[in-house]
Amino acid sequence: METTRQNKISRLLQKELSEVFLSETRKMPGVMVSVSVVRVSSDLSIARAYLSIFPAARAEEILKNIQDNAKAIRYEMAQRVRFQLRKMPELSFFIDDSLDYAERIDSLLKQ
Repeated sequence: METTRQNKISRLLQKELSEVFLSETRKMPGVMVSVSVVRVSSDLSIARAYLSIFPAARAEEILKNIQDNAKAIRYEMAQRVRFQLRKMPELSFFIDDSLDYAERIDSLLKQ
């Protein structure tokens, strides 16, 4: 169960990460990255961001690129939230496959 502080920080990071990815993906036509959810650890030192990436065929390649640039993304985020947070959590990125999973369950139930 997350505390109120964790929820507030999660929402803040999700909003700011979405804006960062929106500005960066404008340079790459045909690619869209959205932040599904951000989960922050109880000590507020680690943030796990789950990303939905379109097109799904390039998801692994784009995720690897994002993970390789995690330090630069963390710096950009720190600049954006410097007045709301004292310390920027470490960022780790994962593919959010919950929509694919729900679609698969749906198709199995229809059979």
